[in-house]
Amino acid sequence: MVTAEDLKWADIVFVMEDKHKHRLHNEYPAELREKEVHVLDIPDVYKYMDPELLDEITAGVDPVLERTMSSNE
Repeated sequence: MVTAEDLKWADIVFVMEDKHKHRLHNEYPAELREKEVHVLDIPDVYKYMDPELLDEITAGVDPVLERTMSSNE
């Protein structure tokens, strides 16, 4: 679950599927106005904290964070 406060706090938002991105934009347009939202293209079929899911998330998130950190140096 995501709250408006979570989105206000975040610099970058990651979602698993396009439908998650659309849902967030519909529910929180103001909070996402100037946020980067990255779709990881991971099907939402995993159980909570599934090790395979965690590996997929890490593989999708790490390169984006590395690019962001490099561009901020």
